[in-house]
This record gives sequence, structure tokens and C-alpha cells, in this order.
Amino acid sequence: MKWLWITSLIRLLQPDIGNEQPDEHLFVALRGQNAVVIQRTDYASPGFTMVDLDKFDRLVEQLEQRSYEAPHNAIIGNDGRIVAEELGYRLNERLFTEKFYAYFYGTGSSAIDAPLAPVYPRVDRELLAEIKEKPLGQYVTYYNSRNKNRSHNIRLAAQAINNTVIFPGETFSFNKIVGKRTKEKGYLEAPIIVRGELSEGIGGGICQVSSTLFNASDRAGLQIVKRYSHSRSVPYVRPGRDATVSWNGPDFAFQNKYNQPILIRALAVPGKLYVSIYSSDVIEYKPRNVPGMTLGELPEEVPASAENG
Repeated sequence: MKWLWITSLIRLLQPDIGNEQPDEHLFVALRGQNAVVIQRTDYASPGFTMVDLDKFDRLVEQLEQRSYEAPHNAIIGNDGRIVAEELGYRLNERLFTEKFYAYFYGTGSSAIDAPLAPVYPRVDRELLAEIKEKPLGQYVTYYNSRNKNRSHNIRLAAQAINNTVIFPGETFSFNKIVGKRTKEKGYLEAPIIVRGELSEGIGGGICQVSSTLFNASDRAGLQIVKRYSHSRSVPYVRPGRDATVSWNGPDFAFQNKYNQPILIRALAVPGKLYVSIYSSDVIEYKPRNVPGMTLGELPEEVPASAENG
């Protein structure tokens, strides 16, 4: 931490901190709740009436961790309406330091509320309203809705990428956005898998989401950065149009080289997965021709043990 601006707070004439009364504390509250109680001598450098900066750094770090509240981006709800963003909060380090030094170089006890600074979300309602207007690319794939576990995993992964905004120059990573597919996050084992699909055990069916996203983003003319195919063709997309993913393994990624942010919309309904790419009306983009899928026979499914055997 840089302390050059703190030195202006140190008084030339300082009381003898060693002679303070033992009950002279600084009570710091966080959102109305007692967070920490501080005594001068605990933060004084040995032999000096100055703040021990290492101890103060640890105090600030502790308060930062306890005070941080993440912001929430504006999103498009299931009814198609925009849900407004929510501010986050973090410790206002400068104001807290000023209050701490006023106590440290003063006399008597004191009580303060830990000052908080707003943390703004990356996506607010105004931006979202602009970039949800123009469809750049859409793709639809089909799945067996009777396979409950696989259908559940597809819905979870679709929800994970839904409402993602990629700003100009940024790269979207499927594994980064969706995260590790675990039981704790709600993913299920899919003992029945689509023939040819790489099975992650927990999270079977995720590759259909990444493959559908690949075709939608390719139609939108986005630059594909990473894409890997299964060892064999999978029937939910056309040959060579799949994008296999696995945690700590293959990833699917694309870069937004347009001059406008883009928005991913994904929705899984029984038997169908929709992925669309949107942006603002002023975007200049170059779509690609990508063959679509038609609803015919559902993909063949086999036991995972037979597929992996």
C-alpha cells in the first residue's frame, strides 16, 4: 500500500500514547453491526508514537474483506424485461484512514461507521437497452427432454452464459463463465450420453451448450479463438460444427472485435436450446453462413459405460 498521502495526517505534536487510558478504544461498525474494536497501543510502532503500518495494512485488509459486496449487472429477465443493476460496496480506504488517524493521534474513545464506497456494475440498464436490439446470430439445437439429468445440465449451463456481455476487444471463455461443473453448483451425473460426446461425468450435456454457442457466435461473425471437436461427430450439430469443452481441458473461446458490446441470450426449453447474439443498432458486423439444424429424430443415446468402454 502506498502511504505518501498518509504522511500529511501525522501531527507534529503527538500525545504520549503509552500513557493512554486502557479503555480508550475505537469502535468500528460495519452496516450498523460491530465489526472490530481497536486500541491505540495495539497499532503503535514499538518505541514510537507512530502507526505500525504493517498492522494497519492487515486491519484494512480485514475490513475490506468483510465490507465488500459485489455489484450485480442489469439483466434481461425471463419475461423479457430489463432488471435494473445493483450497486456493490467496498471499504473507502482513504476515509477510513483519515478517521483512524484522527482517533490514533487524538485522545479518548471514538466510534465510527466504516465508510463505504460504491462499486459500479459493468452493465447497467441503459447499456443493456442499447445492445439487446439487433440480433447478429442465432442457433437452435435439439435434445431428448426425457433424459432428465442431461436436460438439467443443459439448462444450468444455458443460464450461466445467458445475459453475458462481452465488450469490444474482450474474449469470452466458456470454461471461465460457466465455471467448474460440480454437484455443489447443481450439476448432475448423466449416465446416458449422446453417442460420440465427451463425457465429463458430472455435467454431461454441457458440450451441446458450447456447440450451440459456437454456431451462434460464428453466424454473428465473431472471431473464434479456441475450438476443439469431439473425436467423432455428434448428432446435435452438423459434422465439424461442434465445440467440445471440459474443465481443465478443452475450452471454447471467441473475441469481440466489433466496436460495440455484444450480448449472449441463451434459453433451454424442453427439447430445444436457443442461443442468440445481440448488439446495438449501430454495429457494423459481417455475418457468416452457418447451416442450421432441423428437428428430426432425436440424437441416439447410449449408456456412458458402453461409450467409454
